Amino acid sequence: MSQEVLIGIDLGGTNCRAALVSLSGEIIVLNKVPTKINEGRNPFLGRIFRLCADLFNFAAKEDMQVIGIGMGAAGVISPTGVVTVSPNLSILNGLPLEDALEEALGLPATVTNDANAIAWGEAQFGAGRNFNSFLTITLGTGVGGGLVLGKQLWKGADGSAGEIGHFVVEPQGRLCRCGSRGCLEQYASATGIVKTVQELAGEGQQTVLENLIDGELSSIKVSEAARIGDQVALAAFKEAGIRLGQVLASVANLLNLDGVVITGGPSESLDLIRPAMIQEAKSRAFEIPFKRMVIVRGELGDEAGILGAAGLAYEELKNKKRDSS
Repeated sequence: MSQEVLIGIDLGGTNCRAALVSLSGEIIVLNKVPTKINEGRNPFLGRIFRLCADLFNFAAKEDMQVIGIGMGAAGVISPTGVVTVSPNLSILNGLPLEDALEEALGLPATVTNDANAIAWGEAQFGAGRNFNSFLTITLGTGVGGGLVLGKQLWKGADGSAGEIGHFVVEPQGRLCRCGSRGCLEQYASATGIVKTVQELAGEGQQTVLENLIDGELSSIKVSEAARIGDQVALAAFKEAGIRLGQVLASVANLLNLDGVVITGGPSESLDLIRPAMIQEAKSRAFEIPFKRMVIVRGELGDEAGILGAAGLAYEELKNKKRDSS
């Protein structure tokens, strides 16, 4: 009897990664192609379909049966799989992407926001397994979020729930790409951490990063500097921690969650962020919900989105099977 597998897809602005995933959450084989959104919608879709076709061929040779497709994509994805708005993939705005996948590939498909896919991956196979309800925070170029409530992914009425990166932490703060000011992602993302270093250096504070301020400065370089005691770098991570703590206090009070799972590149430096984050959150949150809310780092790394997308596709298949029985 053929092994049943799923295709999980992580669609980013630069690359699209797709994998065959077992029902138990094992990545069997993974491929990727450049997104190349500048070439237009149809060439882009063609690359995705061919990527999936290659996985179909691999599965057939290995006596595996692909039963469904799941995709996580940046942006607001409606409950029916329409790309409502995607800043990094604007050529897809308004596209019923779920329907397009099903029509081209002949299998049930599920499309969701990439942070939701990461949250579900951690819920099923990673750091969220022991939580009944938790928030996943993804720290990258921006800050994303996914909510799991009562072991169910909460997408919201329009698919836009979980946008924790746009909690305002400084009303007259840095201008955000969303049009508001002082959003969390302007301080706690990889980009935000770099901005803090640039601002402090611009005020005349001495840092070993001085030669990188107008060039190849990254949150990784800031982390390396912090670990050798650079005060500006340490201050940037402290600022990120304070801003995260502000938001987590409100999250604790509002939702009384079991946990928070922090993922993404800057989560590698969670030890530098955590002290200020915990101190700030504890000082602002009610004691009972904050005491319950365990804050941990994600376990799945770059695989979380792929595993979560595949897992959501499998959940959808099971739900349809129950409804038809």
